[in-house]
Amino acid sequence: MVGYKALWKRNAWRSYMPKPRPGDLAPDFELPSDAGQSVRISALRGFPVVLYFYPKDDTPGCTKEACGIRDEYTAFQSTGAVVLGVSPDSIASHAAFKSKFELPFVLLSDIHRTVCDLYGVWGKKTFMGKEYLGVHRTTFLIGPDGRVRHVFENVKPDGHSAELLTALQSL
Repeated sequence: MVGYKALWKRNAWRSYMPKPRPGDLAPDFELPSDAGQSVRISALRGFPVVLYFYPKDDTPGCTKEACGIRDEYTAFQSTGAVVLGVSPDSIASHAAFKSKFELPFVLLSDIHRTVCDLYGVWGKKTFMGKEYLGVHRTTFLIGPDGRVRHVFENVKPDGHSAELLTALQSL
């Protein structure tokens, strides 16, 4: 298990990590939630987990993606899945975002970007000709055995919840 504080102290390895691939054991971590409680991914073994990484709270694409999952949340629950959203935003930002859009799932705060690095979703991006570092919108579907089953890269917010539900039903 990798805690976010321990990873932050070992900042020297902070190069671009490869993404876990289907069949790999999902890297373990512990992060604070929007409610301030710690969530450890390995504690969720026995349940499918939708682990989605997004760039920033309350921005158009991230809001569309979160609200799409919110609108289909009953279907996610019927599969037994646990939905976790991860971004580098603070706990307070997550709490406000969750409240504003009535999101029924947990948001995890990765302010030091250690889990983003661990899952290989932090890297160079380009917008309007400018390069910067940020979160690549990516979702990992983790099976009840703790292994990555699907990796959705370059996620388009529209229709992503339906894509996830289809994949969950095939587990």
